[in-house]
Amino acid sequence: MNAMTHTELSRRNLLRGSALIGAGAALGGTPFGFTPARAAGIDGQWPAVTALLDSYVTPHKLAGMVAALGWGTAEPGYIARGVQTLGDPTPVDANSLFRCYSMTKPITGMAAMLLIDEGKLGLDQPLSDILPKFARMQVQVTPDGSITDLKPVAQPILIRHLLTHTAGLGYTIIQKGPIKKAYEDAGLIAGQVSRMSIPGLDRGRPVQSLAAFADGLAAMPLVYEPGTRWSYSVALDLMGRVIEVVSGMPFDRFLAQRIFAPTGMTHSYFQVPAAEVGHLTSNYSPVGGNLVPIDPAKSSIYSDKPAFPMGGAGLVSSPRDYDRFLRMLAGYGKIDGRRVMSELAVRVGTSDLLPEAVNTAGPMLGGARFGAGGRVGVGADAGTYGWGGAAGTVAFVNLKKGVRASLYTQYMPSDVYPIHTAFPAAVAADLTAMRRPA
Repeated sequence: MNAMTHTELSRRNLLRGSALIGAGAALGGTPFGFTPARAAGIDGQWPAVTALLDSYVTPHKLAGMVAALGWGTAEPGYIARGVQTLGDPTPVDANSLFRCYSMTKPITGMAAMLLIDEGKLGLDQPLSDILPKFARMQVQVTPDGSITDLKPVAQPILIRHLLTHTAGLGYTIIQKGPIKKAYEDAGLIAGQVSRMSIPGLDRGRPVQSLAAFADGLAAMPLVYEPGTRWSYSVALDLMGRVIEVVSGMPFDRFLAQRIFAPTGMTHSYFQVPAAEVGHLTSNYSPVGGNLVPIDPAKSSIYSDKPAFPMGGAGLVSSPRDYDRFLRMLAGYGKIDGRRVMSELAVRVGTSDLLPEAVNTAGPMLGGARFGAGGRVGVGADAGTYGWGGAAGTVAFVNLKKGVRASLYTQYMPSDVYPIHTAFPAAVAADLTAMRRPA
């Protein structure tokens, strides 16, 4: 692992989902009325996507990749290349398990929308109504500066703020200086990578429950005033605690009962069962033209029980399972005749929920907006909702166009390759080629 000291293996690079689906704006130029070349098979229908996968797997830049592509609420097609683990002949397929990281956030966001729709939680309800320790928060006078030079917040944290990363909370993968160290020293760490010691990732031991995580955050100063700035944060992890308090059941059980079971997501986990390890992919870091294993499947940290269920970065899922989540959204809450969410809850959760004055210019959103845990397209990109993960996964649904697309691979840091933007661009190119003449 010594060679890895020369790479950008920071927690910020490893756990974040960077520009993510920003290239999805290209979808907006593609009208209704697609004519896929069905006789050509799934690879022939999506030549740009197929070429993208081949360009990474054939030269062994990545071990394996799977794309899931679907229309409306129909079953998807899959394009798969490569293997789950280098040196093992097991190919990747629709049932292979991938670390979702921040692709967990939209699922947590929709779980919150279930409770909002049922009247058990309010979109503009103060967080302190549910977690009283957040009633008297203070904020840094200088963001990422002194953690003793503080002032009282001008307004309370709202549930809306948690869903949209505007609560003013920090993130050890984003923040710098004393606030970053304070989070790490307090165990406010909402992500995991490996059992191995990796330079730049040994940040301390996370607290051992969502309750302790929430209490620890309440004792920290905010980085920004609530409702004033979009700043990637642990907000969706904290939402997990809100969900379990309001619902009266552990967060992971709530997801299992209210999202996974009715949606038919049978292989989505915070801890991979021993019987399913054979489907788990290995995670790598590209170093000097080689793929260095940082979380081998057979000894993965995801086989261990996590410190707590991390609603912002904790799930492992399969292409089949995550596509079912997207299919449910594409069906405005219904899948295979079963209603999981109300149509209203889906429409609101996939809409712009940001406070109006929040500016989203910058590399992560690029002027797009944000809904319940996911990016929301604007202008020509309207109707698109989704997010990506730190190990190379990307997923989005365009509710207006009736298109679902997701990509799965495993490498860190995610910005070594431009997959988060290249995949949506490839999807857009293929959709344009399918367009029927006017």
